[in-house]
Amino acid sequence: MSRIGRLPIEVPKGVTCTFSESNKKVTVKGPKGELHQELKAKFNVKVENNSIEVSRPSDDKPDRALHGLYRALIANMVIGVSQGYKEQLELIGVGYKASAQGNVLELSLGYSHSVFVAIPSELKLQAQQEKGSNPMIILEGIDKQLLGQVAAKIKSLRKVEPYKGKGIRYVGEYVRRKAGKAAAK
Repeated sequence: MSRIGRLPIEVPKGVTCTFSESNKKVTVKGPKGELHQELKAKFNVKVENNSIEVSRPSDDKPDRALHGLYRALIANMVIGVSQGYKEQLELIGVGYKASAQGNVLELSLGYSHSVFVAIPSELKLQAQQEKGSNPMIILEGIDKQLLGQVAAKIKSLRKVEPYKGKGIRYVGEYVRRKAGKAAAK
């Protein structure tokens, strides 16, 4: 049995979870919003008291693989609608800037032009530029998958290079640095 899949999911106060048998859809509602997840046929979700349990139809390898996945996705939905998720990105480099107008992020990343990124309406966007510190981009939302995907897309616009450490990185991310060329004698 899956170690993660068999664990029950605790549901905090203010969060409701429903499972539709007909279309195999889990709906989680909370103070921050509502999320949906469709399950593969024959997977079952039992909602009792303040816990959710996911059960699989058989011990076949594909079902065992999806058991823990579905449990983790539903647990992420519960946390998302109750607490929400937050991702912070840091721009490190001379002249790197970030500004937000609505849900459009404008980045100056050392290219000859500014880069514009449209952020989905489900996420909140903030850009901070304080004197003496690196510019920061703060993304908040209830959908962990969407938040991670958008943060990774922004990060891929200027990957961190290993020699000087310039680029876009998560706050607290460790970047392995390389030594440059040795000076000639």
